[in-house]
Amino acid sequence: MSPAQRPSLPWLIIISGSLIAILSIGPRSAMGFFQIPLLTDTGWDRATFGLAMALQNLAWGLGQPLFGAVADKYGTGRVLVMSGLFYAAGLTLMALGHSPATLYAGGGVLVGLGVAAGSFGIILSAFARNVTPEQRSFAFGIGTAAGSAGMFLFAPISQALIAEVGWSDGLVWIGFMTLLIPVLAWPLRGNAQSGSQKMAHSEQTARQALVEAYGHKSYVLLTMGFFVCGFQVAFITAHFPAYLNDLGMLAPWPVIAMALIGFFNIIGSLGAGYLGQRYSKRWILAWIYFGRSIAVTAFLLLPQNPTSVVIFSAVMGVLWLSTVPPTNALVAIMFGTRHLGLLGGLVFLSHQVGSFLGVYMGGVLYDRLGSYDLVWWFGVLLGIAAGLVHLPIRETGVARLTPQTT
Repeated sequence: MSPAQRPSLPWLIIISGSLIAILSIGPRSAMGFFQIPLLTDTGWDRATFGLAMALQNLAWGLGQPLFGAVADKYGTGRVLVMSGLFYAAGLTLMALGHSPATLYAGGGVLVGLGVAAGSFGIILSAFARNVTPEQRSFAFGIGTAAGSAGMFLFAPISQALIAEVGWSDGLVWIGFMTLLIPVLAWPLRGNAQSGSQKMAHSEQTARQALVEAYGHKSYVLLTMGFFVCGFQVAFITAHFPAYLNDLGMLAPWPVIAMALIGFFNIIGSLGAGYLGQRYSKRWILAWIYFGRSIAVTAFLLLPQNPTSVVIFSAVMGVLWLSTVPPTNALVAIMFGTRHLGLLGGLVFLSHQVGSFLGVYMGGVLYDRLGSYDLVWWFGVLLGIAAGLVHLPIRETGVARLTPQTT
């Protein structure tokens, strides 16, 4: 097909979805900046904050397939409205509450549900219904890069709010920002029976889709690998600012580090989406996981100073969410788009179980050992295992799919 014959991307849908990704991924990626001032004011330990962030990741993971199934049936727009409401309520409760219980309920469960209803699984499923199979990987890269831009933008925004109005009022201000999500949701209001790819849908039920997916070896391997992604990125998101503080690197280095991860994450996400249209997605994923383990090993063994922090943050940024476009594209290749919200959400549930473990283990082991080193090295071993797990994955659709529907 010549460039003139290729259908153009649905830019209104992609731009709206990308702005929503900025608002859903950005604030939760900045939670680590609130750890030290919140704990200083309340006197709680890092395990308390770690458990709240772990609950947030678990609620995100458990909510993702449920919201995905609702979006597939009733429309993405309705789910995105819930995202903004849950998010704003959770951040406000986290800000105004004065007990660990309100921290767990607000910053943990409600924020987690808000992210679940407005993050990649929901947005990329809407993209998949409106772009051709050949365009999916690149469209997924754009959406993922937008989430990366949120991380880049909300690092300095969060730090500035903490400095100007304090951590509590800062959370409330960010909560108001998330109320823009329902406003942006209108172009993504369709469900699985709408969009330019609706002819690709079968009459398969959700239950049949689940049985098919969990009987498919490549899907199971993909799910196992994404567990490791969650463990690694959630641990760094929640604990890296505090880790740098422990090294004696006070502001602005934690902000610079997280902003660099967010900026280079944009490059990595777009690059993974571009490469995924041309090369094997399983090999791309394998090398991302191997690369993370190499980067962490080098960072831990070499002198830790501002220069090494900048290099490590840039490298990890490239490898950060670059797993998302090929992972979601593989699910669409295997099973089509009919139940992509549900099946992609279940892969992401594995990611968030890993996130729960990484965040909570980081807080508990720090309080017991006074160091994050054991968690860092455990992440290195998991990264190697994840790289190996992706090698046997087959990048083909299940037998019921014709070339037209993959």
